[in-house]
Order: sequence, then structure tokens, then C-alpha cells
Amino acid sequence: KVTMTEHMIQSAMLAEKNNCSSSLICASLLHDYGHFILDNPDKLVNQKEDGKHEDVAYRYLKKYFKKNVVEPIRIHVKAKRYLARNQKYYRILSQASKVSLHLQGGVMNEEESEKFEKEKFFDDAIKLRKFDEAAKKTGIKMKNINNYKSLLNSNLL
Repeated sequence: KVTMTEHMIQSAMLAEKNNCSSSLICASLLHDYGHFILDNPDKLVNQKEDGKHEDVAYRYLKKYFKKNVVEPIRIHVKAKRYLARNQKYYRILSQASKVSLHLQGGVMNEEESEKFEKEKFFDDAIKLRKFDEAAKKTGIKMKNINNYKSLLNSNLL
């Protein structure tokens, strides 16, 4: 099992590997920041509650980071709900992602999907969510969080 920090760094590493913009790499690094702010995210899941970590992160990070960073973070859970309409994608979700998907509103219906597709940061949110799901590997060579210092600084307001 990877730690939350390892997961977030792996997400950023995947964004880099896919030649994404600096803002999407930054969003990938910070996408689960809300879990650090929430008191006990695991307890919430056990109590069948959604802590809305994406909203928590967005409310905090928007004070410091550019829109291109925080908007994909704000809607990355919607991206999971959207992508989960595809059975192939749903099958690759980790068990934890399937549990949280249910708590987060489940698979999007047609109307929700059409509305979501019109979001300005739809494409980045979809990419971010794919990195999010893939960034759960153990035993890989990890970058140090300090490697992202200049990237983070370049995406500040």
C-alpha cells in the first residue's frame, strides 16, 4: 500500500511522463491535498460518508494557486464518476475507489455527463483522474517532494 504522499507524487510523475502542462503536473501533485486537511478521511469512509476532499482542497488551494491548477482538482471526483460509466474503466478501479465512488454519488447519468463534458477543465480533469487511479504502485523509484518546489512556485498566483 502506498502512502497518500507517495500517491500524490506518483500522480505528478505520471503527468510529467505524459508531457502534461506544468499546471496539470501541479494539480496532479496536489489533487488529494484535501485528505490532509480532513481530520480522519478513513473514518469518514468507514462511516459511509464522503469528506468531499476535492472541495476542501479547492477552497484552500484557490487562495494560492492559478485556476489551471485548482479547477481540475475541484472536478476530479466528477471525472471519476464520468469515467466509471465505461465498464472497462470501472473494472480497473481499486476496491477503495469503488467504495468512494458510491459515496461520491455513483456513476454519472446521461444528463450529468453532458453537463460535465462542457466544463472548461474537462480534459485536464479526465487526465488527472486517470493519473490518480494509476498512481497506486508499490516498489517504484519515487521522486522527492522537493523536486517539485520550482514547479509549485511557478504556479502560484
